Amino acid sequence: MQAQSPTGVTRYVRFQAGSKIAYGVLEGDTVSELTGSYLQGAKKKGAKHPLNSVMLLPPVEPPKILAVGLNYKSHLGQRTPPSKPELFFKPNTCLQKPGGDIVIPKESKNTHYEGELVLVVSKRLRNASREEAQAAIFGVTCGNDVSERDWQKDDLQWWRAKGCDTFGPVGPWVVTGLNYGNLLLQTRLNGEVVQKQSTSDLLFDCPAMVQFASQHVTLEPGDIIFTGTPQTTKKMNRGDTVEVDIEGIGVLRNKLV
Repeated sequence: MQAQSPTGVTRYVRFQAGSKIAYGVLEGDTVSELTGSYLQGAKKKGAKHPLNSVMLLPPVEPPKILAVGLNYKSHLGQRTPPSKPELFFKPNTCLQKPGGDIVIPKESKNTHYEGELVLVVSKRLRNASREEAQAAIFGVTCGNDVSERDWQKDDLQWWRAKGCDTFGPVGPWVVTGLNYGNLLLQTRLNGEVVQKQSTSDLLFDCPAMVQFASQHVTLEPGDIIFTGTPQTTKKMNRGDTVEVDIEGIGVLRNKLV
């Protein structure tokens, strides 16, 4: 899972070691524990843990989760491109950790992957300018906006189609120092590449999404925004393994059960 961080890039994790849950900075294969959340400017406290000795958790504890639909031309099909970012909410209870299982509900017959870049907001934001929105993006991580297509089509709201427990894996870490407007995103299902596109192809780029959201809901430190998925998706089955691999970030890997 681990690769050496490029110069200027920092990787932040949230982890459990024994009964303790903490934030840390990943340096090579070592997690340096922080005094608190990286979003609050926490410092290293001296304690170090081998990466393979800790359990990685969702790297952020978001007050809320927003997601953008129809944000790649390759995902639109015959639909008209949206005139604004099409946002919806996912509940916090959908979060799943790196390596955790995605649970397909027993009633589901058509649950799909959606590999996505996920933004982490660093500050309180309301009616932001584009420059303020860009400055408020702390970093990025990988996400899988798991979606039950039949429910998405038939239900009045997407509360369960997009929000079932474990339908929001994120991780493995939050990365700063990347040009998140030009990263290669790949999704693999059982090792086969099923999505591959650059974030430079987003219809609405990262600052535009944050700016638009802030005009209608106050964004808080730790809020996360799923930015949309490219190309087509297909059904996952119990026993499958899905991986979201984003250039410069890493691989988010989850099994279907």
